[in-house]
Amino acid sequence: MLRRSLESRDAQTRQLQDAVSNVEKHFGELCQIFAAYVRKTARLRDKADLLVNEINAYAATETPNLKHGLKNFADEFAKLQDYRQAEVERLEAKVVEPLKTYGSIVKMKRAETELQRATMDATRTSRHLEETIDNFEKQKIKDIKNIFSEFITIEMLFHGKALEVYTAAYQNIQKIDEEEDIEVFRSSLYPPDYSTRLDIVRANSKSPLQRSISAKCVSGTGQIPTSRRRKEQDDDEDDDDDDELEVTEEEN
Repeated sequence: MLRRSLESRDAQTRQLQDAVSNVEKHFGELCQIFAAYVRKTARLRDKADLLVNEINAYAATETPNLKHGLKNFADEFAKLQDYRQAEVERLEAKVVEPLKTYGSIVKMKRAETELQRATMDATRTSRHLEETIDNFEKQKIKDIKNIFSEFITIEMLFHGKALEVYTAAYQNIQKIDEEEDIEVFRSSLYPPDYSTRLDIVRANSKSPLQRSISAKCVSGTGQIPTSRRRKEQDDDEDDDDDDELEVTEEEN
C-alpha cells in the first residue's frame, strides 16, 4: 500500500514537474515573441511619425488643393499613431506582463512541489499534488484564454479605428482638385505684371530705326516735312503755268 502510494506520488510529482517545465518553456517563448511584436509596433509608430512630419513639410511647398489634401491626410495618419500608441501600451499591460509573471508562477509551483514531497507522508502528498496539478492546469487555461482574448480584442480595436482613419485619409486624397491646382500652377508661371514686363522687353529689343518710326507714329511727327511740301507745291504751280501756256498758244 505504501509502495503504491509512493509510486503514485512520484508519478504525480513528475507530471506536475513536466507541466511546469512545459509552461516555463512555451510561455517564455510566447513572452519573448509578443514582446518583440510590441517593440516592432512601437517602431512602426515612430516611423509613421517621421512620415507625418515629412508629408507636412512637403505639403507646405505645394499648390493650395494639394497642400490642403496632404495636410488632412497627415492629420488622419497622426491620429492613427495615437491609436497605435494605445495599442502598444495595452499589449504591454494585458499580454506581455501576464506572460512574464509565469516565470514567477513556475518557480513557485516547482518549489511547492518539492516542499510537499519532502514534508508530507505519501498519502497526503499524493492528494495535495493532485490538487496542485489540477489548480495549475485550471489557472493555466484560464490565463491563456484571457491573454489571447486581450490580444485579439486590442488588435480588433486598433484595426477598427485604423479602418475609419484610413477611410477618411483616402477621401481627403481623393478630394484634391487636380484641375484647379494645375491652373494655379500655370498662373504662377506668369505673374500679374508679366504682360507689362513683356512689353518693356519687346520695346527694348527694337532697333533704333524701329524705335524712331514707332515714336513718330505715336507722337504725330511722322508727317511729311514742310520743305518737302513746299517743293511739291512749287511743282504743282509749275505744272499749272505750263497748262496756261499751252492754252494761250492754241488761241493764237
